[in-house]
This record gives sequence, structure tokens and C-alpha cells, in this order.
Amino acid sequence: MASGGGSESGGSRFARAGAGGVVPRPGLFRRLEAARVTVVSAPAGSGKTVLLRSWIAESGLEDRAARVTVGRGERDPQRFWLSVLDALRRTVLGSGLVRELTAAPDLDGWAIVERLLMDLAALEGRLWLVVDDVHELGMEQARRQLELLLMRAPSGLRFVLATRHDVRLGLHRLRLEGELAEIRGDDLRFSLGDARVMFEEAGVELPGSALALLHERTEGWAAGLRLAVLSLANQPDTERFADEFSGSERTVAQYLLAEVLERQSGQVRRLLLRTSVLERVSGELADALTGGSDGGRVLQELVEANAFVVALDVRRSWFRYHHLFADLLQLELLRTAPDQVTALHHAAADWLAGHGFAVEAIRHAQAAEDWDLAVRLLSDHWPSLQLGGQAATVHAILAGFPGQATAADAELAALVAADKLAQGSLEAADRFLELAKRSSGSVPTGRRGRVEMLIEVVRLLLARQRSDLRAVAEEAHRLQAMAEAPEAVQSGIGDELRALALISLGITEYWTARLEDAERHLEQGVALARRIGRPFLEFGGLAYLATVAVSRSVYAGAAVERSRQAIELAERHGWTDEPPAGLAYVVLAAGLAWQGRLDEAEDWILRAERTVKEEAEPAAGIGVHYIRGQLELARRRDVGALAAFRAAERLAERLAAPHLLVMRVRGFILRALVRLGETERAEHVLSGLSDQDRDRGEIRIAIAVLRLAQDDPRAAAAALAPVLDGAAPIALQTWVIEAFLLQAIAQEALGEPAAAGNAVEQALNLAESDHALSGFLLFPAPGLLERHARECAKHAALISEIVSLLAAEPSGDPEVALPRPREAPGETARLTQPLSQSEVRVLRYLPTHLSTSEIARELSVSVNTVRTHMRHLFAKLSVHRRTEAVTRARALGLLAPSATLPKT
Repeated sequence: MASGGGSESGGSRFARAGAGGVVPRPGLFRRLEAARVTVVSAPAGSGKTVLLRSWIAESGLEDRAARVTVGRGERDPQRFWLSVLDALRRTVLGSGLVRELTAAPDLDGWAIVERLLMDLAALEGRLWLVVDDVHELGMEQARRQLELLLMRAPSGLRFVLATRHDVRLGLHRLRLEGELAEIRGDDLRFSLGDARVMFEEAGVELPGSALALLHERTEGWAAGLRLAVLSLANQPDTERFADEFSGSERTVAQYLLAEVLERQSGQVRRLLLRTSVLERVSGELADALTGGSDGGRVLQELVEANAFVVALDVRRSWFRYHHLFADLLQLELLRTAPDQVTALHHAAADWLAGHGFAVEAIRHAQAAEDWDLAVRLLSDHWPSLQLGGQAATVHAILAGFPGQATAADAELAALVAADKLAQGSLEAADRFLELAKRSSGSVPTGRRGRVEMLIEVVRLLLARQRSDLRAVAEEAHRLQAMAEAPEAVQSGIGDELRALALISLGITEYWTARLEDAERHLEQGVALARRIGRPFLEFGGLAYLATVAVSRSVYAGAAVERSRQAIELAERHGWTDEPPAGLAYVVLAAGLAWQGRLDEAEDWILRAERTVKEEAEPAAGIGVHYIRGQLELARRRDVGALAAFRAAERLAERLAAPHLLVMRVRGFILRALVRLGETERAEHVLSGLSDQDRDRGEIRIAIAVLRLAQDDPRAAAAALAPVLDGAAPIALQTWVIEAFLLQAIAQEALGEPAAAGNAVEQALNLAESDHALSGFLLFPAPGLLERHARECAKHAALISEIVSLLAAEPSGDPEVALPRPREAPGETARLTQPLSQSEVRVLRYLPTHLSTSEIARELSVSVNTVRTHMRHLFAKLSVHRRTEAVTRARALGLLAPSATLPKT
């Protein structure tokens, strides 16, 4: 029996499109390699994909070209960038440079690009990134991220971008610089000679006049010619066929689809139509939808024939149809068998669910409008998705349910409540949670335990977000009891529930200042998560463990060390934009600010502000505002500091229990008010505190600041006495330094220079051991420091560094009049001129091995700008070379001996 338009003796299931159907196009191959970025922009079916595939093969670039095809209507930047990383890692050069990254909820594409740029900085040789179907990038953010990669990538990384239409990527700059090559639809049109080669390679004989007519009718459109080849394989009247081949692109495509399908065997036609409901298909899945047994062989033969089927992996086990071909197959299925579509989606959902493809299974259940099945599948797989870092995927799935389904299904309402909570809508989460509880009685007995478990998880997470320790403890106890139930044990989620309960309890205990309990429960949760192979749960617990350890520490250096450990873990797993990582950024910013490294601290607090979503994590948001306020005070931006502390205070009001930082925040509010000259308002705030609160160490320090501003040094010294003798203990070493420094200022004002000198000595001793300099920035006392340097050489280098830091900082808010510190004596006075802030930023990169162009890229400025700053730096430091500048700057205290590059 003939199949595919071919004879039985031909041994082919369908008309073959030649030896791969590929026409060599060396001229286009050369243009693909002519510039750093090449854009292939042409309509669908113009041969873009075939051109790229043949160019890679003919040029021997298989091991040096990473090829990525953007998914249809792609609206998930994370999925796109992970596919880019995977493709680069499969190349010879990329495998040794590009680090592996795993999926995580709300993984930020900007961070992925920045990390990729860092990985590729050491690229030697030429590596190609080929991105097909760029027009399918459905989010403006993803396109902007791609633009960033294009602009900042090393010269060895070359790009080829294929798109159906021009995409706004700021390519005009590359065009002006001669780094852009463009291949348009006219360039891709097949010439008459190209068409002749295609037909000859396919073994299709066509008279010259018929070929010319067919070429004219198609205008060299590659897809039209290829479909014509398939249809003409055994066409008795080729000239008539060529003469009748006409119409618009859509008409031609629909006509050829009908012609191609009708000339294939019934088995092939049935497979193509029934599997058109899938985004991707394997041989086994095709068999499940067709009832056949050789779907894999059929699909592989279709790939070899270039019959609009694309293999998705090297082993050719998964395939997809060309987008245009898939659209038309689906239309033909609806025309010929509309009653089968729902059943096909059901069959696909069953097969995919049974083979571990939960997300695709759920989407097919939704396509079949079988909401009960979709809810059951999502509920069964929710723990592994949510606790595995795929909250964004869950969110997208839930958006596919109709509103009435949520209102009628307790299980779905509980899932929506969890999603609303993850999005930061606590009130909405409450509403859906109540809906789930009210409807839970109507749930079938076999599913009731699952619904109750979901409700308890949401209740636990909701209580955790509000730092309600009592409620978290109760819900954690209930959840742990549920974890022992036979259903939980049988389904394998019991340990996940226990780990989640322990970690949630520890997080809440941390924010409510029960640090020892928090540490114990977090350690237990982390150990369990590690044992059951839940790395995302483990990461969350470890990040909070690092934060607990930092809070119990008294040294700034320990804060920096522990926070960097947590950040390194996040970078290793690709979770740098998760809320727990945001907490590590906050702690690192605090440690750097304590050490006077304000520029670096600024970088990390900005990252924390981008990462921590205060509507979803109000307790963590308080920490972000708290450190931001301290940084603003250190930089003498007092209005911004007060705003940050007030924001932290307002967030604290949303929590069910007092926050760890609330009293510290109020102490800083008092300080900011004093700095702004608002002493009456400060007194009013102070009067609103209880006697117990006024006796706390952080408030006593604020009282001392207020009394000094009121010209009452004796009252200031009295307020500080319990802090200095240990009666009002303070956890952080930096606050003790501040207390001694304020004591020195008070004693100086009381005419007690010896006592003032002793207090300065104590402050410097503590600062020297840990390089904690923030107190000297918050309470500048250059006169006392200068005198101490003259009388005692012990801390001369440290004093020099402190004065240099003071001189480098801007004057602060324009509406606030603050005295500038006097220049310090000694070596810093040898600077011909003070360094500008821009020069200081460049200076911090000089000890590294980064080139001038790499420094410019890190600072987002031009190379000429960096060179200008370096010339000014050399002149002010009286040096001629970079190494001399570093040595001189360290001698002047402008660079710490172990200065490190700020992470970006």
C-alpha cells in the first residue's frame, strides 16, 4: 500500500525532503559570522531554523554553538534563562565556565544574566549563542535582560538571533558601532537555483517551466517550497500542481497541509493529528494517544525528512512540531474530529501524570476542562512543586482555573490561599483560607485528609508571615501530627511537613528574639530537609540559621563572615533572589557598614531591597529598613534615615508579636530626630516609652545623643553609665563603641580631658579588634581623635583611616546644617586634594585583577571615564602606576589591607 505519496517499492512512509532537505547557502553562512551579533529577521516558514542548523553543521560548530529555541508565548524569564545556561553548559567552552543553576520561585532574570556575565568573563576563544524564535519572548523584562547580555558580553561570545519580526533590543547602538549584521526575509528567499537543488536532493523531478512557475508562485518562501517537495513526491501531473499552487501564505499553508496529510499513510496522518494537542511528544506518548506501537520510529523518520518535526534532544526521544505546522494540524483536528479533542487531552494528562510530568499533566486536564482532575493533580504535587522552588509555576497553573471553580472547591481554595500568601496578599490568603474551611465538609472522604493538610500548611505560613509565635507553635504541632498520619506517610510528604513545621517555628522564634529556641528548631529542620533531599527547604533554614548566628554575635567581622557563607550557598543553588538570601544581604550590608565600607554596604542593601518583598515578608522587610536607616545615618542623609526607620516601625505594627528590632528602631528614630534638630519631637517619642524600655541599652544611647544636643553632657554621661558598666547590656559590639565615644564627647564637654581620652581609648580598642568604624561615622569627633593621635601613637593608623572616611563622605541632606570634620593630621594630610566619591569607587577596584574595561563594566561607565578617574587618582596620590596607587592608598588608610571587591 502506498504511503506518503510514495510507491510501496520506495520503502518510505512519506515523501522525503531530500538529504535532510538542506540547501547549502555559503553566502548566508559567511554573513552569520560577520559580526558579534547577527539578527535573522523574517516571516514564519522562511527557513531561519534550517539555515541555523545547517550553518552549525557545515561550519563544524556543534561543540561551540549553544542553541536555544524560545518556547511559544514564553512569559517565564526564568525558564528561558535556565535553558540558555543549559545550552551553554553543553558546549566545550561553556561546560568549564558556566555554573549550573536550578529552578527557584521568582528567580530573577537580571541576577541570572549578571551571574552569566561573571562566568563568561574568563572566556577564551569564540563561543556562539544561537537563540531561535526570539519574538516569542512575551515579557518586556526578558527582552531587556537579553539586551543587557548583548551589550556587556565578552567579545568572544557571538550571538545569532532568529525572529519572525524585529524585537526592540536597542540594537541601533551595535549597528552604529559596526557590530551588527542583519539577514532579512528577502535574503532568505530561495533563488531559482536554490529551489532546483532542493527538488533534486529530494529526488523530485519537475520540468524547468514548472519549477520556475512554482518558484514564482511561492516567491522563494522556504516553507512553501518544502511543503511542495513533500506533496510532489509522487504527483502524477507536476505541471498542473505547480500551476495551481497559489494563494496567500495562510491559504497556501492550509492547502498544502491537506495535500500532505492526504498523501501520508493513515497511521502517520492519525499520529500527526492526534498528537497536535501536545506541546512536545515522545514515541511512547504518541502511542498512548494513537493506540499504536511505533510512534518513535515515525517521529524520527519525520525529523529525517524535515517534515516540520524538530527533535528536542540529541537522542531524539522528544519532539515538537514546527509552530506553523502545529497550528494547522490543530485546525485540521478540530475540523475532522472535534469530538476527540477532550479525550486526547485526558489521555495526555493520564500518561504525563503517570510518568512524572505533573505540570504538563495538569495543563492538559485544564485544557480538557476537567477541573476536578486538574485540582487533584495539582494538590497531589503541590508540596513537591512549592517546596521545591516552583511557586511561580504553581501561580501560573492556578491562573488557568475559572473563578467559579475556586468558589466551589475547598481543595482549590486552599491552593489559591497558599498562592496569595506567596504573592504577599495576606488578606486575600485569609479570605480563601476561610472559603476552604467552610467548604471542606463537602470534600469526598478520600480527599478530606489532603484538604486538611493543605489548610494547615497555609495557616502555618500565614501565622509565620505575621510572626505570631503562639499560632505558629500550634499549627506546627498540628502539622507534625498530620505528618504521622498513614496518608502522609504513604504519599511520602510526612517528612516534608515536619521539616516545614520546624523551620517555620525557628523563623518565627528568631523574629520574636527567642534565639536559642530558633537555632535549635532551625538546625533540626535543616537536618531533616537535607536527609530527605529537599534542598530548597534546607536553604531557607540555613539562611535563617546564619541570621540567628549573626544576631547572637557581638563582632562585625563575624556578621560579614556568616552572611557571606549564606550568600555563597544561595549562589551555588541559584537562589540569590529568594527572601532568605535577602536576609543574608541585609546582614552583610550591616557588617560592611559597621566596618565603614559604606559603598559596598550600599550595593548589598540595594540587592536586599530588590529581593525582600515586604508585603510577603514583613518581618524581613523590617530588617531591610533598619539597616537602610543606619546606612543613611552614617552617610549623614538624616531625612532618608528617619523615613527608613519610620517605615520599619509601621511594618512592625502588622505583626502579631513584638519584633526583634522594634526597640532598636525606636532608638534610631530618636537619633535621627536629634540629628534633624527635632529635639522636642524626640522628647515626645521618649515620653511615650515605658520605664522599662527607657532603661534598655539602645534607648539609653539615644537619650545620651539627645542630652548632648541639649547641651547637658552630665545627663548624657548619666544615661550612658549603666551601658558602660554592663547593667544595661547590649548585644552588638558596635553599640558599645558608640557608647564609649559618646562618653568621651560628654567628658570633654565637662572639662575632663583625661576621662575623655580614656573613653576614646576604649572605643578605639574595641574598634581595632574588629575594624568596626561605624560609631565614628555616626558621631564624628575629629578633635578628640586628633589629640589622641598626638598623645598616643597606638591607634594612629586607625585614626587616619577614620578621618579619611569622614572626609570622603558627602555633607548629607541639604536642609540639615551639620559641621564637617576637620582634616586629620599625619599621612592623610599629604593628599594634594580630597578624593571624589567616583574616584573612591574606582580606587576600590584597583587591588583586583580586573582590567580597565572590566572595571568600567562593573561600574556601568565608559572605559574613558575610568581612565580619567585613574589619572586624577594617580595625581592626587602622587604616583605613576596602579600598583603604586594601591600601596599609597593603603598607607593612607583609603584602602583596608584586605580590601575585597564588592560583589555585584
